[in-house]
Amino acid sequence: MLRVLWLFAAFDAVLLLDTGMLFPRESSSRELKELNGLWAFRADRSPSRNQGFQEAWYKSRLAETGPVIDMPVPASYNDITQDPTLRDFIGWVWYEREVVIPAHWIADGGTRVVLRVGSAHYYSVVWVNGVKVTEHEGGHLPFEAEIDSVLQENPTVPCRITIAVNNTLTLQSLPPGSIQYMNDRTMYPDGYFVQTINFDFFNYAGIHRPVLLYTTPKTYVDDITVVTDFLDNTGLVRYNVSVRGATTASVKVTFIDKEGHSVASSNEPSGVLKVTDVKLWWPYLMHENPGYLYSMEVRLVADAEESSFEDVYTLPVGIRTVKVTSTQFLINNEPFYFHGVNKHEDADIRGKGLDWPLIVKDFNLMKWLGANSLRTSHYPYAEEFMQMCDRHGFVVIDESPGVGIVDFNSFGNVSLAHHQDVMGELVRRDKNHPSVVMWSVANEPFSVLPQSEYYLKTVIQHTKDLDPTRPVTYITIMNYKDDLGGPYVDVICLNSYYAWYFDPGHLEVVPFQLSNEHENWYNKYKKPIIQTEYGAGAVAGLHSDPPVIFTEEFQKDFLQSYHEVFDKERGRFLVGELVWNFADFMTKQTFYRVVGNKKGIFTRQRQPKAAAFTLKERYWKLAKKTETEQLSP
Repeated sequence: MLRVLWLFAAFDAVLLLDTGMLFPRESSSRELKELNGLWAFRADRSPSRNQGFQEAWYKSRLAETGPVIDMPVPASYNDITQDPTLRDFIGWVWYEREVVIPAHWIADGGTRVVLRVGSAHYYSVVWVNGVKVTEHEGGHLPFEAEIDSVLQENPTVPCRITIAVNNTLTLQSLPPGSIQYMNDRTMYPDGYFVQTINFDFFNYAGIHRPVLLYTTPKTYVDDITVVTDFLDNTGLVRYNVSVRGATTASVKVTFIDKEGHSVASSNEPSGVLKVTDVKLWWPYLMHENPGYLYSMEVRLVADAEESSFEDVYTLPVGIRTVKVTSTQFLINNEPFYFHGVNKHEDADIRGKGLDWPLIVKDFNLMKWLGANSLRTSHYPYAEEFMQMCDRHGFVVIDESPGVGIVDFNSFGNVSLAHHQDVMGELVRRDKNHPSVVMWSVANEPFSVLPQSEYYLKTVIQHTKDLDPTRPVTYITIMNYKDDLGGPYVDVICLNSYYAWYFDPGHLEVVPFQLSNEHENWYNKYKKPIIQTEYGAGAVAGLHSDPPVIFTEEFQKDFLQSYHEVFDKERGRFLVGELVWNFADFMTKQTFYRVVGNKKGIFTRQRQPKAAAFTLKERYWKLAKKTETEQLSP
């Protein structure tokens, strides 16, 4: 009974999110029309970058406003052409696509048509047939707009969709940045400016995830929220179904196992489903049947004045629990040890654009490594990627785009309000993913500033209010001995680069510096620690004996020196290690990066360096140790 009461209390807090962002899925009542492919594209190269708005490019075909080129969606636009000015372009770019709308979407007037953009970086404005339908601030997260009323005005003409996207970063955006104008006319031409950033990855831009149209009835399932628990062999699923478009409606909820059998049901829009002989969602390598997902089918029936509506939506659900003690991270009440990777959405040509072959390849490589977890450094990843994590049992630390917050002006009220909005969008999107076990609100903010304590405390508490069922953290950098955010997080997450950025090449200092850092943090806060980053750069094929930095030998030895420290702390307070990085990735041009960041254990083309084999051997040993420990009495 106490477990059920806790489930209700946690669930009520999650309901602070009052609008839905369900992933579009086809059903007997819903249709999808993908708009991926080639779009017309034009960059606004005017000095003000505002010509497109001044001349209202959205009112006619984009080709009528000036020269356009083909641009694939989804993809970053930066590396698609041979034009270096487009690769580093800052400002507004314009996309356009015409699509034929199925006649039955418009004819009966009972269909709701929604345009959804998976993500665009960073500020977007959307028009349909010249009518503005929405705008959105921030990249990495989806946004959408109902457009059926616009379509009904001209049902016989193709639907022209225009999207303007601006990648300019300010001190109040996430991630932050600033525009620096170079006014010295002896050094720079008139009007010359650069975008400054404080994060170490390339500022890829464009429409990065799928664009699609989907339909629902006028009365529809707007959102579903689930919070799970279990008691002995009974699963407990507290759920709530949010309905839009009707004041009264009947709801039928059916909980279905993988074999297609109904294992629980209800005729109420909210309640607790009890699943006997429950199959829990377990992480990869922690159970013989990892990533088990049930299906929650929600069937809605509502009557309007002259018609009735039925909507069907099916949500994958994994039943599992997450808890944190002073020394352990528990999944389903069993100690879990993170041995995984940090990643980037980054690859040749497509930049950050969603690419299914790349996603499947990366999952195969993570399984080959024996990794059981990952962190979405330093922004939310595609929903399709998160669904793969659910199915394969990969545990996820879900991170916001709060990277590079180091300027005094990025800790003000405007920035704080936007950061809270972004966390709300992230929780709303990912709250039902069983793979997500912790929220990370920021990476390496300059947390020693006095005003940053209030900022971090507020964002962390806001996230806990949105979702009290998961721990919350932010990632701190080594040597911040006066850190101000530690009291508010549930897990201490540390990024350390001893013998790389400090005392480069001197691996003999690692046992002293890393051990002292960990001991100091644990003694100060008595909270479990995850080493969320550690790593050294290596240029594939560069060798040296004795090892020196940037060789494959040094990268391998670097990892091993950290592993020796981890092995002494695992079982005490260290609950995880995530290597930086899974694969090499692109950065801005700078003298300390040779065609990007080379800290990957795989190349950007996903070929292994020597360190990948070292990590593979370690991770599989850790998986076997974990299995042995769990089976021990």
